[in-house]
Amino acid sequence: MKRPLLPEARAGVGAAFVLLCLVLAAEVADGTDANYVGLLAAAPFLAAAFASWPEVLAVGSASTVLALVFCSIELMHHRDRTLVMLLNLGAVVLAAGIASAVGAIRQRQIARYAELSKLASVAQQAVLRPLGPQLGPLTIAARYISASAAADIGGDLYEALDTPYGVRMIIGDVRGKGLDAVRLASIVLGSYRHVAFERADLRAIVADLDRAVARSVGDEDFVTAALIEERGGTLTIVNCGHPAPLLLRRGQVIPLDPPSNAPPLGFMPVVKPRVERLEPGDRLLFFTDGLAEARRDGQFFPTAERAQRLLGHGTVGDGLASLESALLEWVRGRLDDDIALVLVEYQGVKAPATVPSWEIGGAGATTVG
Repeated sequence: MKRPLLPEARAGVGAAFVLLCLVLAAEVADGTDANYVGLLAAAPFLAAAFASWPEVLAVGSASTVLALVFCSIELMHHRDRTLVMLLNLGAVVLAAGIASAVGAIRQRQIARYAELSKLASVAQQAVLRPLGPQLGPLTIAARYISASAAADIGGDLYEALDTPYGVRMIIGDVRGKGLDAVRLASIVLGSYRHVAFERADLRAIVADLDRAVARSVGDEDFVTAALIEERGGTLTIVNCGHPAPLLLRRGQVIPLDPPSNAPPLGFMPVVKPRVERLEPGDRLLFFTDGLAEARRDGQFFPTAERAQRLLGHGTVGDGLASLESALLEWVRGRLDDDIALVLVEYQGVKAPATVPSWEIGGAGATTVG
């Protein structure tokens, strides 16, 4: 199967052949004197900057053939320039060989980078499991927006679990990018998936996660995070240096700022919970700082101002799709950081059903939820 040329490879090869054509035209205009043969050595190097070795070899072969033709014509009229022509011809052949070797090395490096990027993306997908669509009374949708088409990966993380203490969620952002960030994100999520079922208090979960981060990173590394618990219509949030979630309620957008600021995980945060009573139809947007810092011409994306219009329609998945489209349009498709988004809608607690006493063996009517 023929390997398709990438756009940059086509551009490099095209530029190299344009150079060959210019040299050819100059030599034809110059008559029998081969004064520009040395310029042919530049063509394969120009191709090697963008293309792999087969294309570079083709350009080098064309350069060598042209050099041989021009040198032969020169020697037919000027025998005394034999040494000069041989040196020019040797330089073109040597340049073609070196450029082909450079192209081969470059091709191996690109293939290695592509394989590592693929493995890293697979690792990140394994870390970030799909959420929802329903956990308890919450409808959930999540979205991960990468800042780079070259598969740069970051440490944005999220998880939602149905635990004995209610539906619990975490959203966070690891400082840095690449495999180290994914590794730390996996450590945080692995710890969270365990302690979320074991600890009755979110502050105890924060302490456990802080120790896990401190054991795994250097002095300057950290993880911002917000932990959320929904139990019986009551929402509890603890925030460790993370952007405040947004509550969408009856056409209003309310930032759920913490009662007091706390540092990120890894710096021994002491958190104070914020408690809200949810109403059916409430929507909550959780996001990482890639959204908070997205800007165009120095202006930040107006998340709070546009949240209701973008997120308040259709399903939660529709809302996130609208937000992503508006965001990418705002930044003209160029993000500086990855973004994790989670949108949830509170459906309300189902009313208890009345069960006849003879069906459960008790006296009188009893309700079960």
